[in-house]
Amino acid sequence: MSKPITLYGIPNCDTVKKARAWLTEHGIDYRFHDFKKEGVPPARLDAWMAAAGWERVLNRKGTMWRKLDAAVQSSVQDAASAKKVMLSQPSVIKRPVVEWGKAITVGFDEPQWASLAAP
Repeated sequence: MSKPITLYGIPNCDTVKKARAWLTEHGIDYRFHDFKKEGVPPARLDAWMAAAGWERVLNRKGTMWRKLDAAVQSSVQDAASAKKVMLSQPSVIKRPVVEWGKAITVGFDEPQWASLAAP
């Protein structure tokens, strides 16, 4: 692949670990962007929401979402309110988010990744 791949997530997330191992096993070079150390780039978050929909990018099934105050949870009604929560609490973003150069994926889907990684 000629375009650089960036994988966004947090290093201790099991799904991110699985995704990074998959990329390595398939000999795919990528850059890892750690939400905990580097934060969430607001412009990239906009691109992810445009590509996948804010409902897909926001992980309402995760532990971090369940730990949020009910008022914060109920405040999420649209892309703008979801973005505000995701920027302040990066752990509520479904992981990993991968920018393939030609596509953006949210979550680890091996068949989808295999098709994107194919030359």
